[in-house]
Amino acid sequence: MSVSTMVIGESGTGKSTAMRNLDPAHTLLIQAVKKPLPFKATGWNRLDREKRTVGNIYTSDDSQQIIAAMRRTSKHIIVLDDFQYVLANEFMRRSEEKGYDKFTEIARHAWDVLTAAANLPDHVRVYILMHSQSDDFGRTKAKTIGKMLDEKITLEGLFSIVLRTVVRDGHYLFATRNNGSDTTKTPLGLFDNDLIDNDLAQIDAAVCAYYELETSAAANAA
Repeated sequence: MSVSTMVIGESGTGKSTAMRNLDPAHTLLIQAVKKPLPFKATGWNRLDREKRTVGNIYTSDDSQQIIAAMRRTSKHIIVLDDFQYVLANEFMRRSEEKGYDKFTEIARHAWDVLTAAANLPDHVRVYILMHSQSDDFGRTKAKTIGKMLDEKITLEGLFSIVLRTVVRDGHYLFATRNNGSDTTKTPLGLFDNDLIDNDLAQIDAAVCAYYELETSAAANAA
């Protein structure tokens, strides 16, 4: 069973930038929406199966295509950015459909992706990046497409690790502890500090050490 981590936060608070120190040779980035990377992207190249171009950035918001890409890759690290658009884009494509069945189907498609991510080989780590939303009472959670979907699936419930972005004095950080009004959670002893740098490479190293997983370099050398 692979290790999946959810990262939630408002747009511009450092979710995508957190990929900056990941080794592109060992990372597959699946973008739900095609966009430039927010850092100098040396070694990051787009994959296009139709044009037969080799790369480590794949663009799709289709749940079955995403699942197939995750299962097909030999990369040890998979990042899905931004998962909320997998939900929202399907909802918009189906906006003229009447009835409530589409919400159940969208929820099922989201569940399919997250379940597939959790059932990849043991050494694989999957990072799901999502926008956050806060209600009138200040409670913060992963952003979906509203109550009709939230009644059917609680996305954070499928994860043992949920990090939340924090911007403080110009520093971009991840919160590791629940503040009583959000869905942040991490296993006991995984992180020593309540706030850590928004660096997925450091987080991945911590996850590998905690769960005694092979790192990409070690696995490739074997």
